Amino acid sequence: MSRTPNPPDPRPYRYVLPGGWVVLAGRNDRDNDHLSLKMAAPNDYWFHVRGMPGSHVILRVPAGEEPDNATIKAAAAIAAWHSRKREARQVGVSCTRARFVTKPRGVKPGTVNIRKEKVLTVRPAIPDGPKE
Repeated sequence: MSRTPNPPDPRPYRYVLPGGWVVLAGRNDRDNDHLSLKMAAPNDYWFHVRGMPGSHVILRVPAGEEPDNATIKAAAAIAAWHSRKREARQVGVSCTRARFVTKPRGVKPGTVNIRKEKVLTVRPAIPDGPKE
């Protein structure tokens, strides 16, 4: 009888934006599910490149704070970077609050439904400095 080993714990990429804002990006479909459905707080922002596979990206929003437009666009640029459109000049990225991200029953890992989305057009980029 063969046992399936437990998959490793999700370890999303971690970026710190100016102002101390933390952005997390999934490495694979399992990470994406864990990040979007377990780690994200309802008030966090959620990002994903439009129309193709890519990382789910979360911008952590501490209670009582609200990121400025530049911070939101920087997080969207990270989502664009972690997709097949990394080399594109401009990429459409869906953005919503994490509370509007749900997983339908029976769909494969990494698949979610979103509501109340805004589409941001950004140039793919990751911040300078170390990532974890």
